[in-house]
Amino acid sequence: MEKEFIQQAEWLKAIAHPVRLCILQGLIEKGSCNVTDMQYCLELRQSTLSMHLQKLRTAGIIEGNRMGLEVIYRIKDDQTKDILRFILSNAY
Repeated sequence: MEKEFIQQAEWLKAIAHPVRLCILQGLIEKGSCNVTDMQYCLELRQSTLSMHLQKLRTAGIIEGNRMGLEVIYRIKDDQTKDILRFILSNAY
């Protein structure tokens, strides 16, 4: 059981940043998005955005699929979307 709590804590740590929550909210709203559109919307440097995307990928929250020169990101599963919708809808 301890391993499960560790995994859940790592998941929570991965989303516990304002930029990452904003990325996730955008992905929920749009379904998928490329880095260029995210960068424009969030007004972040690509290196900063890439760091946040890597943390979310490592945690298994998002996945990226290459389409030509672009990588299109999306949230991996519906359960994650449901949890994030709940969190984001109850923000103060």
